[in-house]
Amino acid sequence: MLRLTPVVKNLLIINIVVFILQYVLRGMDFTGLISLWIIESDNFKPYQYFTYMFAHGGFGHILFNMLGLVFLGPLLEQFWGPKRFLIFYMVTGIGAGVLYSGIEYWRTSQLESDVTSYVIEPTPDHFSRFADEHDQYFNSKVYDFANDFSKNPEDPYYINQSKEIVKGTYQSLLNGSSMLGASGAIYGILMAFGLLFPNTQLMLLIPPIPIKAKYLVLILGGIALYSGLNRESGDNVAHFAHLGGMIFAFIMIKIWQQSRDKFY
Repeated sequence: MLRLTPVVKNLLIINIVVFILQYVLRGMDFTGLISLWIIESDNFKPYQYFTYMFAHGGFGHILFNMLGLVFLGPLLEQFWGPKRFLIFYMVTGIGAGVLYSGIEYWRTSQLESDVTSYVIEPTPDHFSRFADEHDQYFNSKVYDFANDFSKNPEDPYYINQSKEIVKGTYQSLLNGSSMLGASGAIYGILMAFGLLFPNTQLMLLIPPIPIKAKYLVLILGGIALYSGLNRESGDNVAHFAHLGGMIFAFIMIKIWQQSRDKFY
């Protein structure tokens, strides 16, 4: 029978309570207040590095994160003790948010620079290049517009409309991009499990097959890196946050292993 350790139990309760509050207080945009927004956004607040990891985007989101917490967390808490496990959980969760913020700051800066460049030179070819380079922000309709624009390159309507589309992309990223969920910390737990108990067999849910912890870490880490570098339109998953949780977990464990007399 699954035995919940104290910290894991309390983290589970907090996540469930916050999830319920997200629906009870949705009229007050409670979710927006506690999600982690990109730094350039007016919605960004420093406390969100802490609060975002207790909010979730839906039942499936919280279900899978909490399954990871309750199945792997107790073993690590028993191994480290409650205090060390809580420190680890919080650092990996916050660290995931920090890496996410850094990547999003770079992406936003690049986009802002490209928008400025386009407004100075609003041509059909330039618009097509912009759409290709930032295709994750667009759907297929933008290429229909690009085709019409190419047929009317001097038409003020298409020129002004193209500027609005391009500037709207930046505003959409600025005010519509936020992150929430415990996934960064859960990926950190998974990394810790893979490093400390590499040959332990874990049973996947989908597909239901056994796999050693070390291989699961490599697979999920590779997926997070690839997906983050090749982000597609409509992909709302914060892949680099997952990777950030794993990176911070790796760093912490290596530091702790070098100071074994202090931590164990």
